[in-house]
Amino acid sequence: MKKYKVIIDTDPGVDDTACLVFALHDKKLDIKLLTTVVGNVRVKTGTRNILHILDKFNLDYPVAMGAEKAMFRISPTAENVHQKEGMGGYIPPKEVSHNLLKENAVEAMYRVLSEGKGDIIPIVLGPHTNMGLLFTRHPDIISKIPKIIFMGGSPYGVPGFPDHISFNISSDPEAFKIVLDSGVPLVMVPSDMGRRKAYLTENFVYQLRDTNDVGKFLFQMYNKYWERNFPDKRIATNDTCAYIYLTHPHLFKCKKVEVSVDTKDTPGKTFVKFDKHGHVLLTVQVKREKFLKLYEKKLKELSYIKFDD
Repeated sequence: MKKYKVIIDTDPGVDDTACLVFALHDKKLDIKLLTTVVGNVRVKTGTRNILHILDKFNLDYPVAMGAEKAMFRISPTAENVHQKEGMGGYIPPKEVSHNLLKENAVEAMYRVLSEGKGDIIPIVLGPHTNMGLLFTRHPDIISKIPKIIFMGGSPYGVPGFPDHISFNISSDPEAFKIVLDSGVPLVMVPSDMGRRKAYLTENFVYQLRDTNDVGKFLFQMYNKYWERNFPDKRIATNDTCAYIYLTHPHLFKCKKVEVSVDTKDTPGKTFVKFDKHGHVLLTVQVKREKFLKLYEKKLKELSYIKFDD
């Protein structure tokens, strides 16, 4: 089995946490480092959340806390969507057992990538602040990154995609521009994948409760995370889509593009130009039924996990 060496940079967040539940148990991943960033919630809250997940699932991965604010602007949060503690209807404990690394996220990323052989892939699930800081402070590391897979951005003006401003990009557009300008090959998984194509229906979500203990945990989070502005009740799988792209790329249809981002007039607005020589691979479609079957399969594989609470 091919294993992918990865760093997961995240802002947990309901969708991030749901993604981590599967990614942290995936035998295809060799997770070298977990890093946190301000985004869905404050970075200290998100860091507590990821440490709690390691405690709850009895896992041990190195975690480094990252940026508390965007590079050049005030960072918004999305607590109105993810709830105050960032985990929807699930309330995590205030105290955790798992320890943080003493290094901050940027220095930990630099060390791990430097020790690698140019084969460690960052998966960016939140704003690009940590990556922007990494490339600014340590530009020599750019050559050791084979590609970055990220969730966020909107292919503005492309038929079939809704025009909107992505939270992850608008939270720190200057950092995203640094990543774009680095020339590192990128895979862009816009939120449209998880929100409009690979979403979970209301019935699917309620069935999670009867699957196993992990399903009950996911249901607890999801039950206060329903998507806004849709006629039906649905749960977006945005970050899970980004991780699944790495392990199951055949489920996605992609196009090569060039991407630019506005940092002044409409901060975070992303523009896409189709270009067969583009250095960004844009996911434009996902095989919905196969994605959902994979989700169910992965959840059932975790039936051995039992929670006391």
